[in-house]
Amino acid sequence: MDFISTVKGSLLEDFYPAAWDMVRIDECCEKGVEREDFWHEDFTPIECESLSDFDTYMGHEIAKQIKKAADDGVKLGLILPVGPMGMYKWAVFFLKEWNVSCAHVTTFNMDEWSDAEGNTVPNDSPASFEYSMKQAFFNKLGDLTVPESQRNFAAKENLPTYTDKIARLKANSDRLAVVFGIGRACHIAFWEPHFGAEYASDEEWKAATHRIAAKLHPLTIEQNALTSFKSRSTLVPCRANTIGPGLFLQADVIIGGCDGVLGRGMTWQGMSFLTTLHYGPTRHIASSYIPTLPGKLFYLKELAGPLTADAN
Repeated sequence: MDFISTVKGSLLEDFYPAAWDMVRIDECCEKGVEREDFWHEDFTPIECESLSDFDTYMGHEIAKQIKKAADDGVKLGLILPVGPMGMYKWAVFFLKEWNVSCAHVTTFNMDEWSDAEGNTVPNDSPASFEYSMKQAFFNKLGDLTVPESQRNFAAKENLPTYTDKIARLKANSDRLAVVFGIGRACHIAFWEPHFGAEYASDEEWKAATHRIAAKLHPLTIEQNALTSFKSRSTLVPCRANTIGPGLFLQADVIIGGCDGVLGRGMTWQGMSFLTTLHYGPTRHIASSYIPTLPGKLFYLKELAGPLTADAN
């Protein structure tokens, strides 16, 4: 007896995106991290024994890409998330240790909470992604920080400018690195699974660069209630401004992180992580394109399974 055998006629029958093949998703959960033919040859999942290892490895990778671009004399565009966050203190540590300036870096925060018109929360609010980025990364870098004029946040007026700014970077043979987490609904940024039904093809979907006031999936609301708002769903906005696949799929290198382990055997991210690795590219699961890109996906080892019921 399980979800698949009991969902017919239940309140969940129409809850998940209609294009999701739940049998296929269930099969993904049995595969661990074995390689698939559709993975990019330079895509690698990296197991982390602990959260401290995860934060350190991921922060090192961010700092390494910043240093490599500086050493190679090219500019670096960095698309950045607010979640996961622990890696930023280590990125700061390594950049300071190496005395690497971020003067050559332009950052693009991938999303921000919004209302129905795309207006974002005040940037001095602790709930603001801009505030979080300043506290966790920009302010701690001191004199080595990213110049304020080269920081981009997903405000209604600024988000549409990302496309041209990133295009100019790419045209100059500069680099784009995308740092990300994976949502419970397998989103990248806030690019949600139900958006896929609005496009006639994967190619059309892949060209979409952003959305203002995107409607968030209920799974996303509950994920953020648990991870960012101490379970208080009433504090979580139901919309957000977000980049789309037209931007994050341009990555020259990806730096991903899955740290969704809650303790006592509980995780919220195991199914999302394994679906990302094994489902195969489809516009109905944004993260399914991640393994087709070069780079690393760091994950806490518990997320690779086995994903089974707790006998206790």
